[in-house]
Amino acid sequence: MANASPESASPVVAIIPGRLGSTRFPGKVLASKTGKPLIQHVCEAASKSKLLSRVVVATDDETVMAAVRSFGGEAVLTRTDHPNGTSRLAEAAKLLGLSPDAIVVNVQGDEPEIEPAVIESAVRALGNAPVATVASPMSEEDAGNPNIVKVVVRLDGTALYFSRARVPHVRDSANADSGRPLRHVGLYVYRRSFLDRYLTLAPTPLERAESLEQLRILEHGFAIAVAIMPHEIGSAGIDTPEQYEAFVKRQAKRS
Repeated sequence: MANASPESASPVVAIIPGRLGSTRFPGKVLASKTGKPLIQHVCEAASKSKLLSRVVVATDDETVMAAVRSFGGEAVLTRTDHPNGTSRLAEAAKLLGLSPDAIVVNVQGDEPEIEPAVIESAVRALGNAPVATVASPMSEEDAGNPNIVKVVVRLDGTALYFSRARVPHVRDSANADSGRPLRHVGLYVYRRSFLDRYLTLAPTPLERAESLEQLRILEHGFAIAVAIMPHEIGSAGIDTPEQYEAFVKRQAKRS
């Protein structure tokens, strides 16, 4: 379930966290009303990216391991006590024996409709930065929603700040086009060597204030490259049974 990665000298590996526990939708990664478990849809969607050399599920549950292996996927069993997804990602990269120069793509386990172009844009944006992510245009209505994270980008293409607030604030309407907000699309690409460094970074004040883990990286002085997509990308994640039912209906129409 992987493709060659001719455009990168370093291996590009997608690691998909696949925890069985979920507060709002228990067991969602194994929900299978489409005839396939949700985690299989995620793996198949990620595998469409031509830059990936490998797609692996990182889970703390043997049931998920068995499900992934049943459809021919690759999975690793991680600890159950990780404080966040990045910590689980780092352990998975270590278990897989990835080299320090490997590029690790963190694809969420509840995004069965992830666009290959999003993955590829983030990988290509990485450059010399230790981390890359994605942004897209957004509506003014969404710009005021604190549940939607916004990102402000420097002239060099790296993140200046992430916030739940509407940023930037346009004081003069004549500059409205220069101050259009960007939605942060929560896909991350890491250099394997930086994952271990990240685990040593202490939580930071702005990270706590905004409840945004990526601010820890910026506050400690590391760059996050940002790939800006040309079209609006909403949340592709499935958090509730209702969102899953909507996905099942979309899949039925595609069949």
